[in-house]
Amino acid sequence: MSSDDGFLVEARDAVLSFGKTPALQGANLCARAGEILAVTGPSGSGKSTLLHCLAGILVPDSGEIWFDGRRIDTLDEPERSTLRRDRFGFVFQFGQLVPELTAEENVALPLLLAKSRRASALAEARSWFGRLGLDGLEGRRSGELSGGQAQRVALARALVSRPEVLFADEPTGSLDSLTGEHVMDLLVASVKEEGTTVVLVTHEPRVAAYAKREVIVRDGKVTPLFVERLTS
Repeated sequence: MSSDDGFLVEARDAVLSFGKTPALQGANLCARAGEILAVTGPSGSGKSTLLHCLAGILVPDSGEIWFDGRRIDTLDEPERSTLRRDRFGFVFQFGQLVPELTAEENVALPLLLAKSRRASALAEARSWFGRLGLDGLEGRRSGELSGGQAQRVALARALVSRPEVLFADEPTGSLDSLTGEHVMDLLVASVKEEGTTVVLVTHEPRVAAYAKREVIVRDGKVTPLFVERLTS
């Protein structure tokens, strides 16, 4: 489901400062269901802050954040936490796997937090290993994985609960070019198969090129690029 205007996730005139330092200055952004949207811009422009507001991690000082026809910046933290757990997925630059857990336990973690039975959660987690070229790595811990392997485990963890929106913040930033392209190929194929909306923050043009639409954040404001890419 999306709002009446067709947008699944939206920021309206979002303003946020950290102390006296402005991060967002009237940012507007929207993404439709099933869309891959790239949010680009220089370091410190506010693009990650905007993503965190869209995901309900941060609350803007003013403006509005909407998801699925519902305003979420007015929700309390437990409600936003439930939203993040049940309907959103996240991939960050360094994966942020739990080092004490095996790869399959990391992938199953969102299901376990949602009170799924351990056996069924692990079975669902294992089903993603073949899809992402990770067969045989289920029992390894993060220190035993390469950077590309760890990021694919993080991607599986983000998608295992079949979220409606995947928020990806510099998902290839810690990887070499070839590995980064492999991870992005798998990400795009997986989200298209699931119909997932993606908000992708990156400063790399080669990563932004995977999105059909791109916006640029500069000084806390969003400028659309009026070119839609043809994607297969």
